Amino acid sequence: MFSKKPNEGLLARVNFPLFTVQMLTSRHVLVAGGGGSAKTGVANGFEVFELHHNGQQFSAEECLRHITGGSVVMNCSTLCTSRNTYLVAGQESHCQLYTVNFRVVSGENSFDREDTSNDNKEVEVRKRKKRNSDSASGFKEHNSSKDIPLDSGKVLELAIEPLKSVQTDFSDGESLQRVVRISHIGNLMATGGTDGYLRLWTFPDLNSLHNIPAHSKEIDDLDFSSDEKLIASVAKDGRAVVWNVSTGKKAKELQWVFPNGTKYLCKRCRFGVVEDKKEIIRLFILTNPVGKGPSFIQQWDALSGELTKSAGLSESGSALAVRNDGRFVAVGTMFSGSVHIFVAFSLQQVLLVRHVHDMFVTGLEFLPVQQDSSSSVSPVEAAVLSISVDNKVCIHSLPFRRSLPLWVFLLMMVIVLFSSFFLCCFFGL
Repeated sequence: MFSKKPNEGLLARVNFPLFTVQMLTSRHVLVAGGGGSAKTGVANGFEVFELHHNGQQFSAEECLRHITGGSVVMNCSTLCTSRNTYLVAGQESHCQLYTVNFRVVSGENSFDREDTSNDNKEVEVRKRKKRNSDSASGFKEHNSSKDIPLDSGKVLELAIEPLKSVQTDFSDGESLQRVVRISHIGNLMATGGTDGYLRLWTFPDLNSLHNIPAHSKEIDDLDFSSDEKLIASVAKDGRAVVWNVSTGKKAKELQWVFPNGTKYLCKRCRFGVVEDKKEIIRLFILTNPVGKGPSFIQQWDALSGELTKSAGLSESGSALAVRNDGRFVAVGTMFSGSVHIFVAFSLQQVLLVRHVHDMFVTGLEFLPVQQDSSSSVSPVEAAVLSISVDNKVCIHSLPFRRSLPLWVFLLMMVIVLFSSFFLCCFFGL
Protein backbone atom coordinates (compact mmCIF):
# COMPACT_ATOMS: atom_id res chain seq x y z
CA MET A 1 0.00 0.00 0.00
CA PHE A 2 1.27 3.48 -0.89
CA SER A 3 1.38 6.24 1.72
CA LYS A 4 2.09 9.90 1.02
CA LYS A 5 3.00 13.02 2.94
CA PRO A 6 0.35 15.68 3.66
CA ASN A 7 0.21 18.73 1.33
CA GLU A 8 2.17 16.76 -1.29
CA GLY A 9 -0.73 17.18 -3.71
CA LEU A 10 -1.84 20.73 -2.87
CA LEU A 11 -3.33 22.27 -6.04
CA ALA A 12 -4.90 25.54 -4.92
CA ARG A 13 -6.27 27.61 -2.07
CA VAL A 14 -9.43 29.69 -2.36
CA ASN A 15 -10.77 32.39 -0.06
CA PHE A 16 -13.88 30.54 1.14
CA PRO A 17 -14.70 27.16 2.76
CA LEU A 18 -15.33 24.37 0.22
CA PHE A 19 -18.25 21.94 0.42
CA THR A 20 -18.60 20.32 -3.01
CA VAL A 21 -16.39 19.28 -5.93
CA GLN A 22 -17.32 18.04 -9.42
CA MET A 23 -15.55 17.40 -12.72
CA LEU A 24 -16.88 19.57 -15.56
CA THR A 25 -14.72 17.83 -18.18
CA SER A 26 -11.85 15.38 -17.80
CA ARG A 27 -9.49 18.24 -17.03
CA HIS A 28 -11.76 20.99 -15.65
CA VAL A 29 -12.75 20.75 -11.98
CA LEU A 30 -15.36 22.88 -10.22
CA VAL A 31 -15.27 23.57 -6.46
CA ALA A 32 -17.94 25.47 -4.52
CA GLY A 33 -18.84 26.67 -1.06
CA GLY A 34 -18.84 29.88 0.91
CA GLY A 35 -19.34 31.52 4.27
CA GLY A 36 -23.13 31.80 4.19
CA SER A 37 -24.68 35.12 5.12
CA ALA A 38 -23.10 38.21 3.60
CA LYS A 39 -22.53 39.48 7.16
CA THR A 40 -19.65 37.01 7.56
CA GLY A 41 -17.59 38.81 4.92
CA VAL A 42 -16.70 35.45 3.31
CA ALA A 43 -17.61 35.02 -0.36
CA ASN A 44 -20.10 32.43 -1.66
CA GLY A 45 -19.80 30.81 -5.06
CA PHE A 46 -17.64 28.48 -7.09
CA GLU A 47 -14.41 28.37 -9.06
CA VAL A 48 -13.33 26.32 -12.06
CA PHE A 49 -9.72 25.17 -12.45
CA GLU A 50 -8.02 23.54 -15.41
CA LEU A 51 -5.72 20.67 -14.44
CA HIS A 52 -2.30 20.11 -16.01
CA HIS A 53 0.44 17.52 -15.60
CA ASN A 54 4.10 18.20 -16.47
CA GLY A 55 5.16 14.56 -16.33
CA GLN A 56 5.97 14.70 -12.61
CA GLN A 57 3.12 16.45 -10.82
CA PHE A 58 -0.29 18.06 -11.25
CA SER A 59 -0.98 21.78 -11.26
CA ALA A 60 -4.17 23.84 -11.50
CA GLU A 61 -4.97 27.13 -13.20
CA GLU A 62 -8.07 29.15 -12.33
CA CYS A 63 -10.23 29.83 -15.38
CA LEU A 64 -13.59 30.95 -13.91
CA ARG A 65 -14.88 32.41 -10.64
CA HIS A 66 -18.61 32.97 -10.02
CA ILE A 67 -20.03 34.68 -6.92
CA THR A 68 -23.55 33.73 -5.77
CA GLY A 69 -24.25 36.68 -3.48
CA GLY A 70 -25.56 35.70 -0.05
CA SER A 71 -26.28 32.06 -0.97
CA VAL A 72 -23.67 29.49 -0.01
CA VAL A 73 -23.28 26.54 -2.43
CA MET A 74 -23.42 23.39 -0.27
CA ASN A 75 -23.98 20.83 -3.03
CA CYS A 76 -23.88 20.59 -6.82
CA SER A 77 -23.84 18.18 -9.74
CA THR A 78 -22.62 18.48 -13.34
CA LEU A 79 -23.32 16.91 -16.71
CA CYS A 80 -21.12 17.31 -19.80
CA THR A 81 -22.70 16.28 -23.11
CA SER A 82 -21.52 16.68 -26.68
CA ARG A 83 -23.59 19.88 -26.95
CA ASN A 84 -23.90 21.38 -23.47
CA THR A 85 -22.32 21.43 -20.04
CA TYR A 86 -24.83 21.77 -17.19
CA LEU A 87 -24.39 22.64 -13.54
CA VAL A 88 -27.05 22.42 -10.82
CA ALA A 89 -26.27 23.95 -7.42
CA GLY A 90 -28.10 23.88 -4.11
CA GLN A 91 -28.75 27.37 -2.78
CA GLU A 92 -30.70 27.08 0.48
CA SER A 93 -34.19 25.65 -0.34
CA HIS A 94 -33.76 25.99 -4.12
CA CYS A 95 -31.80 24.33 -6.90
CA GLN A 96 -30.27 26.61 -9.54
CA LEU A 97 -29.59 25.37 -13.06
CA TYR A 98 -26.67 26.86 -15.01
CA THR A 99 -25.03 26.28 -18.36
CA VAL A 100 -21.24 26.47 -18.65
CA ASN A 101 -20.16 27.43 -22.15
CA PHE A 102 -16.71 26.77 -23.65
CA ARG A 103 -15.36 28.73 -26.60
CA VAL A 104 -11.93 28.78 -28.23
CA VAL A 105 -10.62 32.33 -28.77
CA SER A 106 -7.37 33.95 -29.85
CA GLY A 107 -4.79 34.15 -27.09
CA GLU A 108 -4.02 37.76 -28.05
CA ASN A 109 -7.51 38.78 -26.91
CA SER A 110 -7.37 37.07 -23.51
CA PHE A 111 -7.96 39.03 -20.34
CA ASP A 112 -8.41 38.37 -16.64
CA ARG A 113 -12.17 38.58 -16.07
CA GLU A 114 -15.19 40.22 -17.62
CA ASP A 115 -18.59 40.51 -15.90
CA THR A 116 -21.63 41.41 -17.95
CA SER A 117 -25.22 41.54 -16.79
CA ASN A 118 -28.67 42.79 -17.71
CA ASP A 119 -32.10 42.81 -16.10
CA ASN A 120 -32.81 39.11 -16.70
CA LYS A 121 -29.53 37.24 -16.43
CA GLU A 122 -25.93 37.37 -15.31
CA VAL A 123 -23.05 35.97 -17.32
CA GLU A 124 -19.51 35.71 -15.98
CA VAL A 125 -16.64 35.10 -18.37
CA ARG A 126 -13.06 34.15 -17.61
CA LYS A 127 -10.37 33.85 -20.26
CA ARG A 128 -7.10 32.27 -19.32
CA LYS A 129 -3.79 33.13 -20.89
CA LYS A 130 -1.86 30.77 -23.14
CA ARG A 131 0.27 28.20 -21.34
CA ASN A 132 3.66 26.86 -22.34
CA SER A 133 3.49 23.73 -24.45
CA ASP A 134 5.11 21.53 -21.80
CA SER A 135 2.52 22.32 -19.13
CA ALA A 136 -0.02 19.66 -20.11
CA SER A 137 2.27 16.78 -20.95
CA GLY A 138 0.59 13.41 -20.70
CA PHE A 139 -2.88 14.83 -19.95
CA LYS A 140 -5.63 13.91 -22.41
CA GLU A 141 -9.10 15.37 -22.93
CA HIS A 142 -12.32 13.48 -23.71
CA ASN A 143 -14.12 16.14 -25.72
CA SER A 144 -12.25 17.23 -28.80
CA SER A 145 -14.12 20.55 -28.85
CA LYS A 146 -12.30 21.48 -25.64
CA ASP A 147 -8.92 20.06 -26.70
CA ILE A 148 -6.89 23.02 -27.93
CA PRO A 149 -3.53 22.39 -29.66
CA LEU A 150 -0.89 23.70 -27.29
CA ASP A 151 1.00 25.58 -30.00
CA SER A 152 -2.09 27.13 -31.61
CA GLY A 153 -1.88 30.46 -29.76
CA LYS A 154 -5.52 30.03 -28.69
CA VAL A 155 -7.11 29.81 -25.26
CA LEU A 156 -10.36 28.52 -23.81
CA GLU A 157 -13.03 30.98 -22.72
CA LEU A 158 -15.58 29.89 -20.10
CA ALA A 159 -18.94 31.60 -19.61
CA ILE A 160 -21.62 30.71 -17.07
CA GLU A 161 -25.28 31.56 -17.44
CA PRO A 162 -28.02 30.95 -14.83
CA LEU A 163 -31.23 29.42 -16.16
CA LYS A 164 -34.14 27.93 -14.21
CA SER A 165 -34.46 27.73 -10.42
CA VAL A 166 -36.85 25.39 -8.57
CA GLN A 167 -37.68 24.93 -4.89
CA THR A 168 -36.65 21.45 -3.78
CA ASP A 169 -37.19 21.45 0.00
CA PHE A 170 -40.33 22.41 1.93
CA SER A 171 -39.47 21.93 5.60
CA ASP A 172 -41.65 23.65 8.19
CA GLY A 173 -38.54 25.08 9.80
CA GLU A 174 -35.34 25.95 7.94
CA SER A 175 -35.63 24.60 4.40
CA LEU A 176 -32.35 23.39 2.93
CA GLN A 177 -31.42 21.26 -0.06
CA ARG A 178 -28.78 18.85 1.19
CA VAL A 179 -27.88 16.94 -1.98
CA VAL A 180 -28.50 16.99 -5.74
CA ARG A 181 -27.58 14.43 -8.41
CA ILE A 182 -27.91 14.40 -12.18
CA SER A 183 -28.22 10.86 -13.52
CA HIS A 184 -25.33 9.44 -15.59
CA ILE A 185 -27.49 9.27 -18.72
CA GLY A 186 -28.67 12.84 -18.10
CA ASN A 187 -32.45 12.42 -18.29
CA LEU A 188 -33.16 12.85 -14.57
CA MET A 189 -32.19 14.86 -11.51
CA ALA A 190 -32.73 13.93 -7.87
CA THR A 191 -32.77 16.19 -4.80
CA GLY A 192 -33.01 15.60 -1.07
CA GLY A 193 -33.16 17.93 1.89
CA THR A 194 -34.19 18.53 5.47
CA ASP A 195 -37.83 17.55 4.88
CA GLY A 196 -36.79 13.93 4.12
CA TYR A 197 -38.38 13.84 0.67
CA LEU A 198 -36.61 12.30 -2.30
CA ARG A 199 -37.70 14.32 -5.32
CA LEU A 200 -37.11 13.22 -8.91
CA TRP A 201 -37.14 15.73 -11.77
CA THR A 202 -36.89 15.54 -15.54
CA PHE A 203 -33.65 17.08 -16.81
CA PRO A 204 -32.84 19.71 -17.97
CA ASP A 205 -36.36 21.18 -17.95
CA LEU A 206 -36.73 20.43 -14.18
CA ASN A 207 -40.34 19.25 -14.21
CA SER A 208 -41.44 17.31 -11.12
CA LEU A 209 -41.61 13.53 -11.66
CA HIS A 210 -41.86 11.87 -8.18
CA ASN A 211 -42.15 13.28 -4.65
CA ILE A 212 -41.25 10.36 -2.37
CA PRO A 213 -41.59 10.64 1.45
CA ALA A 214 -38.40 8.61 1.75
CA HIS A 215 -37.11 9.39 5.26
CA SER A 216 -38.29 10.74 8.60
CA LYS A 217 -35.18 12.92 8.95
CA GLU A 218 -33.01 14.94 6.59
CA ILE A 219 -31.39 13.17 3.65
CA ASP A 220 -27.58 13.05 3.67
CA ASP A 221 -26.84 11.54 0.26
CA LEU A 222 -28.32 10.22 -3.00
CA ASP A 223 -26.94 8.44 -6.05
CA PHE A 224 -28.27 7.05 -9.34
CA SER A 225 -27.19 3.69 -10.74
CA SER A 226 -25.36 4.09 -14.04
CA ASP A 227 -28.33 2.67 -16.00
CA GLU A 228 -30.70 5.23 -14.39
CA LYS A 229 -33.03 2.46 -13.12
CA LEU A 230 -32.26 2.72 -9.39
CA ILE A 231 -31.51 5.47 -6.92
CA ALA A 232 -30.16 5.05 -3.38
CA SER A 233 -30.81 7.34 -0.43
CA VAL A 234 -29.30 7.55 3.08
CA ALA A 235 -30.50 9.81 5.88
CA LYS A 236 -30.12 10.71 9.53
CA ASP A 237 -32.95 8.33 10.45
CA GLY A 238 -30.38 5.54 9.98
CA ARG A 239 -32.00 4.01 6.90
CA ALA A 240 -30.40 3.19 3.54
CA VAL A 241 -32.97 2.52 0.82
CA VAL A 242 -32.83 1.64 -2.89
CA TRP A 243 -35.73 3.01 -4.96
CA ASN A 244 -37.14 2.11 -8.37
CA VAL A 245 -36.78 5.24 -10.50
CA SER A 246 -39.62 4.54 -12.94
CA THR A 247 -42.25 3.83 -10.26
CA GLY A 248 -40.91 5.79 -7.29
CA LYS A 249 -41.43 2.70 -5.11
CA LYS A 250 -38.99 1.11 -2.66
CA ALA A 251 -36.97 -1.72 -4.21
CA LYS A 252 -34.78 -2.75 -1.23
CA GLU A 253 -33.92 -1.51 2.24
CA LEU A 254 -30.38 -2.34 3.35
CA GLN A 255 -30.16 -3.85 6.82
CA TRP A 256 -27.25 -5.36 8.75
CA VAL A 257 -26.39 -6.51 12.25
CA PHE A 258 -24.37 -3.80 14.00
CA PRO A 259 -21.04 -5.07 15.45
CA ASN A 260 -20.72 -5.11 19.25
CA GLY A 261 -24.22 -3.70 19.61
CA THR A 262 -23.06 -0.24 18.47
CA LYS A 263 -25.60 1.73 16.47
CA TYR A 264 -24.46 2.90 13.02
CA LEU A 265 -25.72 5.58 10.65
CA CYS A 266 -25.20 5.61 6.89
CA LYS A 267 -23.35 8.76 5.82
CA ARG A 268 -22.69 8.47 2.08
CA CYS A 269 -23.73 6.22 -0.84
CA ARG A 270 -22.36 5.63 -4.35
CA PHE A 271 -23.21 3.07 -7.02
CA GLY A 272 -20.59 1.18 -8.98
CA VAL A 273 -20.88 0.57 -12.71
CA VAL A 274 -23.79 -1.61 -13.85
CA GLU A 275 -22.37 -4.44 -15.99
CA ASP A 276 -24.73 -5.83 -18.62
CA LYS A 277 -23.99 -9.51 -17.97
CA LYS A 278 -23.78 -9.29 -14.18
CA GLU A 279 -26.64 -9.95 -11.77
CA ILE A 280 -24.97 -7.83 -9.08
CA ILE A 281 -25.22 -4.05 -8.93
CA ARG A 282 -22.59 -2.83 -6.48
CA LEU A 283 -23.59 -0.09 -4.05
CA PHE A 284 -21.01 1.40 -1.69
CA ILE A 285 -22.14 2.75 1.67
CA LEU A 286 -20.06 4.72 4.18
CA THR A 287 -21.27 4.03 7.74
CA ASN A 288 -20.26 5.76 10.98
CA PRO A 289 -20.83 4.66 14.59
CA VAL A 290 -23.01 6.60 16.99
CA GLY A 291 -20.37 6.80 19.69
CA LYS A 292 -17.13 4.83 19.81
CA GLY A 293 -16.17 2.20 17.26
CA PRO A 294 -14.72 1.85 13.76
CA SER A 295 -16.48 3.15 10.68
CA PHE A 296 -16.94 0.97 7.60
CA ILE A 297 -16.86 1.23 3.83
CA GLN A 298 -19.33 -1.43 2.68
CA GLN A 299 -20.10 -3.07 -0.64
CA TRP A 300 -23.72 -4.15 -1.10
CA ASP A 301 -25.62 -5.99 -3.81
CA ALA A 302 -28.33 -3.42 -4.52
CA LEU A 303 -30.64 -6.03 -6.12
CA SER A 304 -30.60 -8.63 -3.35
CA GLY A 305 -29.92 -6.22 -0.47
CA GLU A 306 -27.02 -8.37 0.76
CA LEU A 307 -23.79 -7.05 2.27
CA THR A 308 -20.98 -8.59 0.19
CA LYS A 309 -17.77 -6.96 1.52
CA SER A 310 -16.68 -4.55 4.23
CA ALA A 311 -13.50 -2.74 5.29
CA GLY A 312 -12.98 -0.96 8.60
CA LEU A 313 -11.62 2.55 9.18
CA SER A 314 -10.12 3.80 12.44
CA GLU A 315 -12.22 6.99 12.40
CA SER A 316 -15.52 8.26 11.02
CA GLY A 317 -15.78 8.95 7.31
CA SER A 318 -17.15 12.15 5.80
CA ALA A 319 -16.86 11.81 2.00
CA LEU A 320 -17.12 9.02 -0.59
CA ALA A 321 -16.39 8.75 -4.34
CA VAL A 322 -16.35 5.96 -6.93
CA ARG A 323 -14.43 6.32 -10.20
CA ASN A 324 -16.54 6.39 -13.36
CA ASP A 325 -15.35 2.91 -14.42
CA GLY A 326 -16.19 1.48 -10.98
CA ARG A 327 -12.62 0.28 -10.34
CA PHE A 328 -11.62 2.45 -7.35
CA VAL A 329 -13.36 3.86 -4.27
CA ALA A 330 -12.12 6.80 -2.18
CA VAL A 331 -13.03 7.76 1.40
CA GLY A 332 -12.33 11.03 3.21
CA THR A 333 -12.21 11.11 7.01
CA MET A 334 -13.84 13.32 9.61
CA PHE A 335 -11.18 14.06 12.21
CA SER A 336 -7.72 13.66 10.66
CA GLY A 337 -8.57 14.99 7.18
CA SER A 338 -7.08 11.89 5.54
CA VAL A 339 -7.87 10.25 2.19
CA HIS A 340 -8.05 6.49 1.51
CA ILE A 341 -8.26 4.77 -1.89
CA PHE A 342 -9.52 1.18 -2.19
CA VAL A 343 -9.83 -1.31 -5.02
CA ALA A 344 -13.61 -1.41 -5.45
CA PHE A 345 -13.95 -5.15 -6.11
CA SER A 346 -12.03 -6.35 -3.04
CA LEU A 347 -12.01 -3.21 -0.84
CA GLN A 348 -8.24 -3.63 -0.51
CA GLN A 349 -6.64 -0.33 0.48
CA VAL A 350 -3.98 0.80 -2.02
CA LEU A 351 -3.33 4.43 -1.00
CA LEU A 352 -3.45 6.39 2.27
CA VAL A 353 -2.70 10.10 2.51
CA ARG A 354 -2.74 11.17 6.18
CA HIS A 355 -3.67 14.65 7.45
CA VAL A 356 -3.92 16.18 4.00
CA HIS A 357 -6.55 18.63 5.26
CA ASP A 358 -6.67 20.59 8.51
CA MET A 359 -10.35 19.71 9.02
CA PHE A 360 -12.80 17.09 7.80
CA VAL A 361 -12.90 16.21 4.10
CA THR A 362 -16.08 17.66 2.57
CA GLY A 363 -15.80 16.28 -0.96
CA LEU A 364 -13.96 13.81 -3.19
CA GLU A 365 -13.94 13.38 -6.96
CA PHE A 366 -11.92 11.00 -9.14
CA LEU A 367 -10.34 12.11 -12.37
CA PRO A 368 -12.32 10.08 -14.94
CA VAL A 369 -10.97 7.42 -17.28
CA GLN A 370 -11.52 7.19 -21.02
CA GLN A 371 -14.79 5.37 -21.69
CA ASP A 372 -13.14 3.17 -24.32
CA SER A 373 -9.98 2.48 -22.30
CA SER A 374 -8.97 1.24 -18.85
CA SER A 375 -6.26 3.90 -18.58
CA SER A 376 -6.67 7.16 -16.69
CA VAL A 377 -6.66 10.51 -18.44
CA SER A 378 -3.62 11.28 -16.26
CA PRO A 379 -0.26 9.42 -16.31
CA VAL A 380 -1.09 7.56 -13.06
CA GLU A 381 -3.28 4.59 -12.28
CA ALA A 382 -5.80 6.71 -10.36
CA ALA A 383 -6.10 10.28 -9.09
CA VAL A 384 -8.67 11.75 -6.72
CA LEU A 385 -9.37 15.37 -5.79
CA SER A 386 -10.22 16.34 -2.21
CA ILE A 387 -11.59 19.54 -0.66
CA SER A 388 -12.34 20.79 2.85
CA VAL A 389 -13.52 23.79 4.81
CA ASP A 390 -9.79 24.62 5.18
CA ASN A 391 -10.11 26.24 1.68
CA LYS A 392 -7.66 23.77 0.08
CA VAL A 393 -8.02 21.84 -3.17
CA CYS A 394 -5.72 18.79 -3.24
CA ILE A 395 -5.04 15.88 -5.58
CA HIS A 396 -3.78 12.42 -4.62
CA SER A 397 -2.40 10.05 -7.25
CA LEU A 398 -1.86 6.32 -7.17
CA PRO A 399 1.23 5.32 -9.20
CA PHE A 400 0.94 2.34 -11.50
CA ARG A 401 1.50 -0.78 -9.45
CA ARG A 402 3.61 -3.74 -10.57
CA SER A 403 1.66 -6.95 -10.86
CA LEU A 404 4.42 -8.72 -8.88
CA PRO A 405 6.97 -7.37 -6.40
CA LEU A 406 10.45 -7.02 -7.87
CA TRP A 407 11.97 -9.61 -5.53
CA VAL A 408 9.35 -12.19 -6.59
CA PHE A 409 10.13 -11.53 -10.25
CA LEU A 410 13.89 -11.94 -9.66
CA LEU A 411 13.35 -15.14 -7.67
CA MET A 412 11.26 -16.60 -10.50
CA MET A 413 13.99 -15.73 -13.00
CA VAL A 414 16.61 -17.53 -10.86
CA ILE A 415 14.37 -20.60 -10.59
CA VAL A 416 13.79 -20.66 -14.35
CA LEU A 417 17.53 -20.35 -15.10
CA PHE A 418 18.43 -23.04 -12.55
CA SER A 419 15.77 -25.40 -13.93
CA SER A 420 16.96 -24.87 -17.49
CA PHE A 421 20.59 -25.57 -16.48
CA PHE A 422 19.53 -28.71 -14.59
CA LEU A 423 17.55 -30.07 -17.55
CA CYS A 424 20.41 -29.40 -19.96
CA CYS A 425 22.82 -31.32 -17.70
CA PHE A 426 20.35 -34.18 -17.25
CA PHE A 427 19.96 -34.71 -21.00
CA GLY A 428 23.63 -34.04 -21.73
CA LEU A 429 22.97 -30.98 -23.83
